Amino acid sequence: MAGLRALLVLGLFLALAGCASKFKTYDGPEVTRVVVFKGDRRMHLFHNDQILKSYDFGLGFAPIGDKKIEGDGKTPEGRYLIDRKNPNSEYYLSVGISYPNEADLAEAEALGKPAGGDIFIHGTPNPFRQKGDWTWGCISVQNAEIEDIYAMVNVGTVIDIYP
Repeated sequence: MAGLRALLVLGLFLALAGCASKFKTYDGPEVTRVVVFKGDRRMHLFHNDQILKSYDFGLGFAPIGDKKIEGDGKTPEGRYLIDRKNPNSEYYLSVGISYPNEADLAEAEALGKPAGGDIFIHGTPNPFRQKGDWTWGCISVQNAEIEDIYAMVNVGTVIDIYP
């Protein structure tokens, strides 16, 4: 009987765990700016001058330098906007960065190459953070962290990405 009870409790636990949503709600201060320091691998969510949350992250497979062209494995540097949210991302959840801007497009065109695009802050395709810099230029955080970021950061929020 104790074995059956234990199985029922385990089954109930697994059923409830399966119902947990990746969509959190947030009712705190508005995130007015996201600041990314590539060299330190540190991202901060700000409300005016106050840091609300900070995260470590991974970058593209060639993390040093500004993104110039599609496929270079670099993360862009400069001021952009959060321009979209993807609830069905291959990387759990993601928020889009407005790369490329007009200057990025002109720079890539001068090199005779496409600028690329689809730069996001995202989770991972599995529940555990992948080690090192592995993306194609995106900013990767743990899945639990992208749940917070997805809830806290609105489309239109400024994101500054520094070397």
